[in-house]
Amino acid sequence: MHRGDSSPSRRAFIGAAGAVATTALTAGCESPAARPASGAQVSPTGLHQAGITLPQPAQPNLLAVVADLNDGVAPGPLLAELGRAVHALVAGTDPRLLGLPPGDLTVTVGVGPRLVRMAGASLPGAADLPRFSRERIEPRARGGDLLIQICAGDALLLPVVAAALLAQAGDRVHERWRQSARRGANVPVGNGLTAPRNPLGFIDGIVGPHTNAEQQRDLWLAGPPAVAGGTLAVLRRMELDLPRFAALSVPEQEAVFGRRRASGVPLSGGPVASGPDLGAKTPDGRYLVPADAHVRRANPAVVGTGLMLRRSYSTDDPAPGLLFISFQNDLRTFTATLAHMDTSDALLRFTTTTASATFLILPGYDRQHPLGSRLFG
Repeated sequence: MHRGDSSPSRRAFIGAAGAVATTALTAGCESPAARPASGAQVSPTGLHQAGITLPQPAQPNLLAVVADLNDGVAPGPLLAELGRAVHALVAGTDPRLLGLPPGDLTVTVGVGPRLVRMAGASLPGAADLPRFSRERIEPRARGGDLLIQICAGDALLLPVVAAALLAQAGDRVHERWRQSARRGANVPVGNGLTAPRNPLGFIDGIVGPHTNAEQQRDLWLAGPPAVAGGTLAVLRRMELDLPRFAALSVPEQEAVFGRRRASGVPLSGGPVASGPDLGAKTPDGRYLVPADAHVRRANPAVVGTGLMLRRSYSTDDPAPGLLFISFQNDLRTFTATLAHMDTSDALLRFTTTTASATFLILPGYDRQHPLGSRLFG
């Protein structure tokens, strides 16, 4: 196993595994009967991988590990092994857990465009992300072949599970970059939904594919059969200029987002969970939601795209910022949205992207159909 320059040393890993951390992302909703209790085991098998819409609400701690496959490594056998290892880790039967109870541990695995193109150049997930403005990305932090997303209520599990899965992969992969992240407490936003605050103090992830019908339309891939039940993920790690944002008055901060900071209510009024009224104006003709407000520039109806399931986690290493993850069944949902934001979104003035990648999140699996088997045979 070879590690990229950004990976922690063995001493750092042991320190992380022995540290106590408290950390916190909103996901879409399943039917009430499908929601496991807080901290309860989440099955890794099924139509979809765990860690996207289940559990709900999502766990407070996340570790994303991005790696490349070494030359000549066949993806199919490696993914099947990883799936079996995930099953044992979630069940608590893998001795590499070091006695830690798995609780609500989930591991979600995706493959990057290079591997998807090996299976079919026209498949969803075969396209690389384009480059955007406000990026300062080292080569090792752009793209990648393999995503391992680890989520848990217990932060101690994250480095331990990552070490077990990377040991399972052995010298077939080398790590590019990793990011630990957390989120704040969930805030009720109406309609039975909750969402956390982002590092800038605003409730994040209010709009998304929350119902089963919305998820079937905008989240899950319906075909071809090799990818049906999967989804497409985008990861963007961003540094935030917190001092400059904090120097704004509260009304100025709210104009950047287009929502009230305390409540999440759109500046145009109405319930928190509702979309803003983008046509609403003051008596003197000014838009209540400014022209460059984030909720206007990123609005799906304005951009002409479907909904994305968005998650924003707080980070403090290598710099204060956030790890943005979105799930959608069409990469254009993300790329068209960011292209529209790139022109005049007020929020982007406070961000610098330092890592970026997209992955096909593989369909669900079980013992008869190993992880990745429908794509790689």
